Amino acid sequence: MTSKENFLRTLNHHEPDSVVVDFGATPVTGIHVHMVEQLRNHFGLEKIPVKVTEPYQMLGEVDGELLEAMGVDVIGLSPPSDMFGHRMEDWKGYRTHWGQEVLVPGSFHVTVDEKGDTLMYPQGDTSVAPCARMPKAAYFFDAVNRQGLIDEETLDPEDNLQEFTLVSEEDLAYWKINTGNASRAGKGLVANFGGTAIGDIALVPGLNLKHPRGIRDVADWYMSTLIRTDYLHRVFEKQTDIALENLSKLAAATGDTVDVAFICGTDFGTQESSFCSVETFSELYLPYYKKINNWIHENTGWKTFKHSCGAVEPFMEYFIESGFDIINPVQVNAAGMDPSRLKEKYGNRLVFWGGGVDTQRVLPFGTPEEVKAHVLKECEIFAPGGGFVFNTVHNIQANVPLQNVVAMLEAIRQFG
Repeated sequence: MTSKENFLRTLNHHEPDSVVVDFGATPVTGIHVHMVEQLRNHFGLEKIPVKVTEPYQMLGEVDGELLEAMGVDVIGLSPPSDMFGHRMEDWKGYRTHWGQEVLVPGSFHVTVDEKGDTLMYPQGDTSVAPCARMPKAAYFFDAVNRQGLIDEETLDPEDNLQEFTLVSEEDLAYWKINTGNASRAGKGLVANFGGTAIGDIALVPGLNLKHPRGIRDVADWYMSTLIRTDYLHRVFEKQTDIALENLSKLAAATGDTVDVAFICGTDFGTQESSFCSVETFSELYLPYYKKINNWIHENTGWKTFKHSCGAVEPFMEYFIESGFDIINPVQVNAAGMDPSRLKEKYGNRLVFWGGGVDTQRVLPFGTPEEVKAHVLKECEIFAPGGGFVFNTVHNIQANVPLQNVVAMLEAIRQFG
């Protein structure tokens, strides 16, 4: 079978010829740009600067050569602008503070402060306050809190809808051309359209906005799920209306080229517990997810992708009720996330996209032999009967030992 055929069988819970593999198709299944360079060197590929395709997490492009070398079956398309509002064009060279030469969008502009931290600016406009900071010892950015004092009397839900706009004709043309080109690669195709991420905390700070208004502080947002639920309902309702209008246009532009739509990266789990109760999820989030997923399933052939880190086993039935087909990253080392139990209880109703290797302990700190054994065990649990796309538990970070990543790839090939 081809990569595409194996992928489609997997999505529909049928046994593929071999386990389907993803590295780089989404912003939560990617590889840090530093590791991408190391992998290119390992496979003897041309020494070229790697594109930073997602600068918030400093993820690197897994291009066609590396896809083949790593045995990847899935490719992804991202929006024409990144999280900071840079158009993904006019690529230029940039030297990171760890000394790597990479490629970044032309509007990518940063400064370095007196502490040696790198400051990022929305849309590359250095005349406004920075929206993110990369500490000098770090390898990715953290959002800067730019929220002012909240005045409850003047707080307007429209302020938290600044970034949700109708898709432009230029962007529709981008999706039509690029999904058409990507579909000819013979691999599964994930579209990261954007605009459907109900309550995603990574997007709350409005990193692409020069002057964000509304609730933009992470702590205030989480507290709002309890003390300002009417406000959030109004934000989510309007966001969903905009999203459905955009999805209608995007579906018309892309036709049947897309296999999976990345819907949401909102995290509901912590290592041991959750950010909210299942009752809050059911009342505040589920209706909007369900509306989006139902429209997609009624009008397209796309499967829908939900990301949530942490201990989310209690939410699984609610994710299913919401209409999600896929759950990621399957954090197998979080409380209650036993792989065997997840596969037995939900394996015929959810595709597990991830869970192939623990990225907190095993991949960064284990021996190559321990990595191989762990990967083989996870594949033996998740792979039977389809419904499993191999990926790590979230992105591969910058300083993971290369030999451990190679051991992981060898184990995947060994499992077949």
